[in-house]
Amino acid sequence: MRVLVTGASGMLGRATADQLIARGDDVTVLQRRPAGLPCAEVLGDIADDALVRRAAGGQDAVVHLAAKVDVVGHWAEYARANVDGTRTVVAACRSAGVGRLVHVSSPSVAHAGSALVGVGAGPADPAGARGNYARSKAVAELDALAADAPSLGVLAVRPHLVWGPGDTQLVARIVERARAGRLPLIGSGAALIDTTYVDNAASALVAAVDAAAHGEALVVSNGEPRPVGEVLERLCAAAAVPGPRGAVPFRAAWLAGAAVEAGWALTRRTTTPPLTRFLAEQLATAHWFDQRRTRAALAWRPQVDLAEGFTRLSRWYAVPTPTAA
Repeated sequence: MRVLVTGASGMLGRATADQLIARGDDVTVLQRRPAGLPCAEVLGDIADDALVRRAAGGQDAVVHLAAKVDVVGHWAEYARANVDGTRTVVAACRSAGVGRLVHVSSPSVAHAGSALVGVGAGPADPAGARGNYARSKAVAELDALAADAPSLGVLAVRPHLVWGPGDTQLVARIVERARAGRLPLIGSGAALIDTTYVDNAASALVAAVDAAAHGEALVVSNGEPRPVGEVLERLCAAAAVPGPRGAVPFRAAWLAGAAVEAGWALTRRTTTPPLTRFLAEQLATAHWFDQRRTRAALAWRPQVDLAEGFTRLSRWYAVPTPTAA
């Protein structure tokens, strides 16, 4: 197949493109900076209509990962990258006669802050989603699924807490805080959470390119819920840094997160804050998902279990980082 992958400079986008290339697909990637992959590459803004139309020309399928992923920033930034970018991709798919669009979303689009225990993919809810990222992704998912038609099969896939070697979003931030002695548990650390090893998330997206299912959203995870305290401990152990130290009651953490967010907004800081209300909720409440519909719809199962994933992460951290001469 001829497949366009947007956002291939990120960990999951790169892994997805790698797997498509490895199975023999003719892959083109589109993102702002070079990804260094052995395939055709288009550089530019995902909201650039002319650029995206050129990239989509002649493609059989598009896997759309490009997005602004952060916990700070103005709505306009998220709207341009996540909402306008998705609308541009949808329009380009229609114009170019692309038959398949895999829209990569997030479970946060249906998370209003309460525990999620063994649930499926609830409907995206921009009004209830927490923060600009989740709200913008909820709007984008609804727009993408609204374009589902006999001529363009659209499937929204929501990988949950993707991690692996080279991860700069989740693992690197946890390791940095643990190394500095600033990684407490929020609450008891006993809340069960799902995570997804990056190779499994990528193989699910590849399966979504081929699947017959369309017009719906699917949550993807390893399907191995673990207490959040255990996940943090094992991530830290893989990086050879101390695990979580101490615990902060959830209510206190939530209020502190609200204060930090207000301070960041007041001073217009663009760095990642140490705590937010959403982060407090994620670390203190359960969020794990029923994977039966996902696995049936995609004819897919994860191939790397958590134990093997942690082993691979440990090996990655054990390799010395090259230093400049």
